[in-house]
Amino acid sequence: MHEDGTTWTKVVKWFGYKLHLVVDSTYELPVAWEVTKASVSDVTRAMPMLDHLHHRHGVLLSRAVLLTADRGYDDTKLIAACWDSYQIKPVIDIRNMWRDPDATRVLPGHSTVTYNYRGDVFCQDPVTGQVHTMSNGGFEVRRQRLKKRCPARFAGVSCRGQDTCPVVQGLRIPLQTDRRIFTPMDRASYQWKREYAHRTAVERVNSRLDVSFGLELHTIRGLKKMQLRCGLALIVMLAMALGRIRQRQPERMRRLVGS
Repeated sequence: MHEDGTTWTKVVKWFGYKLHLVVDSTYELPVAWEVTKASVSDVTRAMPMLDHLHHRHGVLLSRAVLLTADRGYDDTKLIAACWDSYQIKPVIDIRNMWRDPDATRVLPGHSTVTYNYRGDVFCQDPVTGQVHTMSNGGFEVRRQRLKKRCPARFAGVSCRGQDTCPVVQGLRIPLQTDRRIFTPMDRASYQWKREYAHRTAVERVNSRLDVSFGLELHTIRGLKKMQLRCGLALIVMLAMALGRIRQRQPERMRRLVGS
């Protein structure tokens, strides 16, 4: 409020443009892209790009198994749609939307089982009250459930109340419990962390665009001009890769110079 009682308005502006990329992490090559104003949110363009890729190159999208992305794409609708629409397992980093980062919630239907926002699931020893992290048991596609195993039986954890524990046989967590937290690839698994590391392929493509194609220090003005420049750079990148393949030099498909 101003001193005279009138309200003031804060105006936020973004200058520049943003390149949204879908990259094949195996070959480090772009498969879909879109250039927008810098003010456009990343997550709002993710599903339109996937839908466009489905209509234009459906066979290519049907081969995709995982979609890895940073927490800027953390959105319940996107995470659910990846699996429900395209059977692609989302490996998307999660933001802490809980006030207490160390807080846990009781798993519905299991008073002795809790979980946190990172997808770790804990069971409580009915005798001592000690809390243990449950082991991962994979994903059941038919039932759409994550399996969790008793840490005493499968991880050698000491549990005095094992004989009377209600989850000693393990449990199954429906994805519908929380689509952001419980995904087809268990967030608490080593596999999730290993697959998420492949997201660096996108960073390497971005680096080539910035350095090799000169987009980091550009003087381009106008969205259409920027779309043209980015499109040409990505087309050249793909054309060079295709040329290397036809020359039977697949190991050199990402090189822009050299014979």
